[in-house]
Amino acid sequence: MAVKIRLQRHGSKKRPFYFIVVADGRSPRDGKFIQKLGSYNPLTVPATILIDRQKALDWLQKGAQPTDTVRRILSFKGVLFLKHLLRGVGLGLFDEAAAMEKFTTWSTEHDASVAKRQGIDKKAKQDKRNVPVVKKVEEVVAVPVAEAPVAEEVVAETAEVEAPVADTPVTDETPAAE
Repeated sequence: MAVKIRLQRHGSKKRPFYFIVVADGRSPRDGKFIQKLGSYNPLTVPATILIDRQKALDWLQKGAQPTDTVRRILSFKGVLFLKHLLRGVGLGLFDEAAAMEKFTTWSTEHDASVAKRQGIDKKAKQDKRNVPVVKKVEEVVAVPVAEAPVAEEVVAETAEVEAPVADTPVTDETPAAE
């Protein structure tokens, strides 16, 4: 029996919410599952992920295969890193205390970077809301007095051009009767 760690979709249309579950590979996406490990909400910024690390680690050590998305979620939460460290303990590369120290160091750094990203996103939203909707209208520059006589000259030139047009004779053309 191939066991998979995958997402089970819930929520309404265009509003997804997922449970992270351990299920038989042959069961349908939203069907029967063995155990629920956590939840994943992609609609929040950043996405909300709640997962039981110990249960996920136990299932990974038993041979459960995560799907691509769940693999990224487990990596983000540090479950795959913890599995990697415990494998090093099993091979005798270092002891369990050193592995837990490495994991807690990574976890604190990771949590700090996530909090920083959340703060930046929250600040960007605040700045976007505080931008005024109405834009300031530019002031009209006053026309210098020296340009006013030029406008009068242009009007005089157009009057001279129109005069010859009026002198031309107009011929009346009527179609020939057939």
